[in-house]
Amino acid sequence: MELSPLAQDRARYRRSRARRSTAVALVSTVVFAAAVVVGLVNTPGWPRVQATFLDPQDAWDALPSVLAGLWLNIRVLVVAELGILALGLLIALLRTLRGPVFFPVRALAIGYVDLFRGVPLLIALYLIGFGLPALRLQGVPTDVAVLGTITLILVYSAYVSEVFRAGIESVHPSQRAAARSLGLTHRQSLRLVILPQAVRRVLPPLLNDFVALQKDVGLISVLGAVDAIRAAQIQSALLFSFTPYVVAGLLFVLLAIPTGRIADAVAARAARREGA
Repeated sequence: MELSPLAQDRARYRRSRARRSTAVALVSTVVFAAAVVVGLVNTPGWPRVQATFLDPQDAWDALPSVLAGLWLNIRVLVVAELGILALGLLIALLRTLRGPVFFPVRALAIGYVDLFRGVPLLIALYLIGFGLPALRLQGVPTDVAVLGTITLILVYSAYVSEVFRAGIESVHPSQRAAARSLGLTHRQSLRLVILPQAVRRVLPPLLNDFVALQKDVGLISVLGAVDAIRAAQIQSALLFSFTPYVVAGLLFVLLAIPTGRIADAVAARAARREGA
């Protein structure tokens, strides 16, 4: 279908405005970055800061060890995300059970959420990472990476369960009633009708929680796991420089950027769907 001359003029105007806005944004960003760099390098202590935090040779020497440690962080992240999704959804379902007979289960789920949302992650890592092996129970893992992963799952599941619960409760009761009127059981209506809608609604906040998790996986280094942060600490002691920490920080940023953009895209898509 061919556009009218007026519509073509409007389209050309919108394209020109978009190009002009992009050019202005690019120029302003370059000018701002240049001003920040010029102001930074002209500070009195810049030579010392550059030698301590931004030494290229130290960064290159530390990069292999930090990358090897980052691979451990990535593996812990993947396992923790899967465990958090499963445990968080289970707790959310337990909290939404109805009837007085399920009160003990709901109370247990509420107590779990209150406990692990209240305990700081660092303290939970110390208590679980050092406390469980001290019990000397048969079958209890002693690997610090495994214990750190378990702690991350326990703590973050408390937050994610509340996200899931909010999504489940946001589905209108008429949806459940319509599913039951079609002959679906409670389990079928929950699995086929309620949960798909709830998951779509809570996907943006879930992704934001996992962006935060990507940073917190570095805390397993306090248990002695040789991840990116621990590797940076070792290299910093060997090189007498803080540059390895900067390298580790940049790698974590590069790891978080794609997830952050995906979260923004999902949130924008959800907003467009609700607007439509």
